[in-house]
Amino acid sequence: MHHQPNNPLHGITLEQLLTELQQQLGWEGLAAEININCFKSDPSIKSSLKFLRRTPWAREQVEQLYIRLKH
Repeated sequence: MHHQPNNPLHGITLEQLLTELQQQLGWEGLAAEININCFKSDPSIKSSLKFLRRTPWAREQVEQLYIRLKH
């Protein structure tokens, strides 16, 4: 594994990232920040991960929100 000092997401799985955001903001807060149905309609970590893994633009928005809140 390569060391990536300039990558704030290095070593963090999508599940870890999403779990932290959900604990910090709640589903309503996530839906307010990123307007996607997986956060608004019957949200769960599992269903959101499935959607985000198949939808690169949505995953990128979640990653950028995480970076904004952590740094």
